[in-house]
Amino acid sequence: MNLKELSEKLGLSQTTVSRALNGYPEVKEATRLRVMEAARQFNYSPNKRAMGLATGKSMTIGHVIPTSTQHEMVNPVFGDFVAGSLEVYSQRGYDMLFSAVPDEDEAQTYRNMQRKGSVDGLVLQGPQVNDARIGILRELGMPFVVHGRSSGVSDPYSWIDVNNKRSFQRATEFLLDLGHRRIALINGLESMDFAQRRRDGYLVALHERGIATDPELMRSSEMTEVYGHHETRDMLQLDDPPTAILASSLISAIGVRRAIDEAGLVMGRDVSVITHDDELSYLKNGQDVPIFTATRSSVRDAGRHCAAMLIDQINNPTDDAKFELLEAELVVGRSTGPAPQG
Repeated sequence: MNLKELSEKLGLSQTTVSRALNGYPEVKEATRLRVMEAARQFNYSPNKRAMGLATGKSMTIGHVIPTSTQHEMVNPVFGDFVAGSLEVYSQRGYDMLFSAVPDEDEAQTYRNMQRKGSVDGLVLQGPQVNDARIGILRELGMPFVVHGRSSGVSDPYSWIDVNNKRSFQRATEFLLDLGHRRIALINGLESMDFAQRRRDGYLVALHERGIATDPELMRSSEMTEVYGHHETRDMLQLDDPPTAILASSLISAIGVRRAIDEAGLVMGRDVSVITHDDELSYLKNGQDVPIFTATRSSVRDAGRHCAAMLIDQINNPTDDAKFELLEAELVVGRSTGPAPQG
């Protein structure tokens, strides 16, 4: 079936059907949904090359992945974010283009994409505290949305982020209310903006309760299971070990739990643990009752929001930058309890 035949079945003009499939904002939502349903029903797949020639668009969204080992992007969290993005891209008639490049080539890759017109917009992930990529994309004039924020960038840009500072402040307060005073932080790389915000939330909560910070209880690195295991094992051997641990990733928290078990301790009784839970599809935090008490925010849902925001920006290039701050939910699981006495 071609566009003309689909238009005739719907009793709409080809222009209206094309605009509905491409997510143009002037098309009523009811019309867009009707067109999308008919396209699914009749197995209509638009010719991307023809659409590109007609609209001047590539109908492709770019994701550039740095190959440096100092990035935490190619993991289950990244996979769920991409899956959420793809749902929206597919609904709106867009494809996705991945480019894996060395860190030093990333800026040139953006310039090449802009010059060739190979993508209509870009999603930038894993922003650092001072992220030069944002300035480069603004200079190129390419539509882009950042998954996260960069504290050191003051110029306006569009972003989707979790309220990382507030979520870790609440988690720390929860542990303090349970009587814990030796609370450790197993964080991500603190050159990354999200990790710095989580550390800030942790520090604010301790400061407001008059609890002195201990550098021995603050660890930062790539969020792997091995990292969580090694750091927890080392801290449990301190003369004054932590009675509670905050982990920035469910992946690291699995390593934290392994170290607690190996030390002959019981998680939730001897050592309490709170983790950030991205609600991953293939790494669930328990079923009916969560294994870990967690600050929970779906990264797949963030991918959907990010994709929709970018496509709206592509279709409305003169609009002001937009942003959305998602609040994490604090869910109580089996990993936390009152501070042990003595």
